[in-house]
Amino acid sequence: MRRHQFEAYLDKVFDFSTQVEALPDGREFPRHTEKKVFDAVFLGAACQFPALHRIETECKKGALFKRIGPLSEDAIRYTLERNDVGALFALGCQVARQLKRNGVLRSNWSRGLVVAAVDGIEICSSFVRCCEHCMERQVSHRVEGELREQTQYYHRICVVAVVSSAFPIPLGIRFQKKGEDEVACSLALIKDLIERLGSRFFDLLVFDALYLQTPFTAKMEDLGLSWVGTLKENQPELLAEAQRVTSGVPEAHAPGEYERLLLWHVPEVYWAAADRTIRVVKTVRTQQKNHRQIRRDEQGRKRVEKKTVTETSTNFYVSNLELGSIPPFFIHQLGRSRWRIDSEAFQTLATEGQLKRPSVHQDRGQALIALTMIRILAYTLTQVFFHRQVRSHFRKSSFGFCDLARRLADQFLIVAQTNSS
Repeated sequence: MRRHQFEAYLDKVFDFSTQVEALPDGREFPRHTEKKVFDAVFLGAACQFPALHRIETECKKGALFKRIGPLSEDAIRYTLERNDVGALFALGCQVARQLKRNGVLRSNWSRGLVVAAVDGIEICSSFVRCCEHCMERQVSHRVEGELREQTQYYHRICVVAVVSSAFPIPLGIRFQKKGEDEVACSLALIKDLIERLGSRFFDLLVFDALYLQTPFTAKMEDLGLSWVGTLKENQPELLAEAQRVTSGVPEAHAPGEYERLLLWHVPEVYWAAADRTIRVVKTVRTQQKNHRQIRRDEQGRKRVEKKTVTETSTNFYVSNLELGSIPPFFIHQLGRSRWRIDSEAFQTLATEGQLKRPSVHQDRGQALIALTMIRILAYTLTQVFFHRQVRSHFRKSSFGFCDLARRLADQFLIVAQTNSS
């Protein structure tokens, strides 16, 4: 019997089917197996079906009809609500371990270090739908033309992802709880990952200015991690000191055709809030970018005008990393790598991975957590499949990741027709 290329790859590399079969089932008298429901959600996420209702339709008479068979939306919700999220977290960690063994986390620029980034993202908000895990806030909302203060329910998740690899690879997620801030949530997630993956799974953590706090950096060092953070106005004394010590002539510059970089490096700058010294790198990037403006001529017709604009950005990075013979430019590279979790991982998860479409939410908080974890696992493995098995075979650029989902769904239909003939 012919199998789908994607599933065959997952079984060959990760023994994925066996691991999914080992997931515990929280139901007493299940009509459908845990694996059947998991496969429906996982493959539906890989094919970028946006909602459980669409997965139900595809199972009844679409791409997943032969592979899964009839499966109702209510059955999926019921099963997700009773999923063991700890087991799903462990499954994601097992996949991450295999990826590291296979060399997927290696890179050409990070000098042998596995670099991870941590950040948070809001995945859904509503003035009506809520669950027991929702956080709440008061916002101004226009109702029937009148501005009113209303309670908004929302969820935020914290994500740790490897950003030194060829493409960002999420290692794990954690839902932020009521009364918990993003930094505390991320710290708990990092501890869980280190407990599962080991203290030497990744070597260095990069983060934005929100995380540049004395308790957080101290915990990272207790865990044996080097770190690089962005310095902004939330640390006014340190920022003022960094501006003072980097006000002279830059130590290095890298001119290019479209970009010019100036760099200042100070190995020891006193951080009064932490009563310690840290390394500071300041960069000023000047870029030339082409902007397009749409204007109307005298006859009212639209015309596109191209204009070259020079943009300048100044960034401060702080770190506890011992450079030795490594140039300070490496700190700049590490600091900029943090943007990959926003510009690549979060953006792709939100657009192609349906991360911000809750699908299950009202009074089903556990189901939302399980659904989100499966979606991110599906995103990770389809990215691995695309880059390692599909794109690596291109002689020239053929199609992108956003086109892969349609091709996966089409192949399920082809496999079903081949097996039935």
